[in-house]
Amino acid sequence: MVRIIKKKRYNKDKEGKEQQEEYIAPTFSVDFDENFEKFKGYLEKSGDDVVFREFAFATADIKCGVIFIDGMVSKQWIQVNVISPLLLGGGQLNIDADEKEKRYKTALTIKRKIISAAEVSEAEDLDEAMRMLISGETILLVDGYDKAIVIGTREFPLRGVQEPITDPVIRGPRDGFTEALRFNTALLRRKIKDPNLVFDMMTLGRRSKTDIIISYIKGITNPKLVEDAKKRIEKIDIDAILDSGQLEQLIEDNNISPFPQMQNTERPDKAASALLEGRIVIFVDGTPFVIIAPASLYQFFQSAEDYYERWIIGTLLRGLRWVGSFIATFAPALYVAIVSYHPGMLPTPLALSLAASREGVPFPAFIEALLMETTIELLREAGARLPKPIGQTIGIVGGIIIGDAAVRAGIASPFMVIVVAVTAIASFIIPSYSLAIAFRIIRFPIMILAGTLGLYGVMLAFIIINIHLTLLKSFDANYMSPISPVQVSDWKDAFVRAPIQWMKKRPVYINPVDIDRYEQDAVKEM
Repeated sequence: MVRIIKKKRYNKDKEGKEQQEEYIAPTFSVDFDENFEKFKGYLEKSGDDVVFREFAFATADIKCGVIFIDGMVSKQWIQVNVISPLLLGGGQLNIDADEKEKRYKTALTIKRKIISAAEVSEAEDLDEAMRMLISGETILLVDGYDKAIVIGTREFPLRGVQEPITDPVIRGPRDGFTEALRFNTALLRRKIKDPNLVFDMMTLGRRSKTDIIISYIKGITNPKLVEDAKKRIEKIDIDAILDSGQLEQLIEDNNISPFPQMQNTERPDKAASALLEGRIVIFVDGTPFVIIAPASLYQFFQSAEDYYERWIIGTLLRGLRWVGSFIATFAPALYVAIVSYHPGMLPTPLALSLAASREGVPFPAFIEALLMETTIELLREAGARLPKPIGQTIGIVGGIIIGDAAVRAGIASPFMVIVVAVTAIASFIIPSYSLAIAFRIIRFPIMILAGTLGLYGVMLAFIIINIHLTLLKSFDANYMSPISPVQVSDWKDAFVRAPIQWMKKRPVYINPVDIDRYEQDAVKEM
């Protein structure tokens, strides 16, 4: 019996239009030697880590063979639970049938009664079997059976669950995602014990065959959002996806904007909170960072501990982050504009003090600010790339020494050093590393406008940034929601963090299926 498995493959013609064509996947036959040779033809030259083990099922004297990749499976487990039972046999099989049917029923008996594995499935064609094999599963071929038996035997080196490095909190859970996909889904299951929590798996990358999971809660998340995410991922045709950051760039709405349009996190509690709001969470195998979509600008100023502390503390911290973001973006530009064009705006004693401190500085304020900001960015990047103990020392000592030397040499004024130092400190207060980088990038164009147009340039930059943010989308959701368009009910979790009892509804701009967080009667009792 010959089976033809047809699959859809999308290619682009010369004009860039997608064309759909049928692709016939190689299938298995009932001949063991033919199936075994198919795998060898694909993998025998791949390296010594691919193991081919051929033997005979003792009870019925039927050819069998296992194929696995050394280093990705437990060889001892395969020996004890797969190979040994087949070599030793499980007693005489009483199968009254012709030779062809006997071999087929023997294969079914091996699959159902002899292999003692928690996960046993089948692969219909060679493509599916190869994908499972390179993912760490073991393939068992049996003579007379026209399918490959897939046995779950994954076991490769893994990093244990540790505290998230990029998103630490003072109060809150200390567990973080790892590079193992199933560990990550288990961490999320631990937070949300709901049978409606769905994990839809996809495979991306012609060569990497990276497993990707789209997670959402059925009954809360809008199905259109899930469908949109799947369509964006299915359209990607690339050799490999090695990190969630690559996937994020390929599915975002605007790849020119410096602002992140999706949130990433290492924290399971943050991902669980996003799911409960009606968002989707995208996992990529091999990385501890998951993607949360859609996202708004205000979401990047929120930290997990905002909700673990009382609302007054959360509101105060969130206000400090907004102030810090404004300082990190506009402080050097305001200094340049006021010193160069508008010194009359300052009180007379301050203006005289500023002029005295700049006496002997050979550069205009713009060049002075540009040199100091470039230096601090070099120090910051050097500190991040060096080993952690050395990096901290280089950042602190280097900043102090260079700042003091620049003032003593007359290259920069003390006021400029203070402005740059405050700007650097303010940029670290933003919880999202991606958003902090965006503010660091746009700081330099704003300084250029301030150096050429003064405060008018600063205001022009502020207007342009707000127009851009208003037009920006994240999975067709407005990036500036709930301020533009106005959603008053969502303001309770934007600039401030209102008491939990007041946040009765999920964010409106996400369009969740179930808008209510809890029953109205329960709210009244609280």
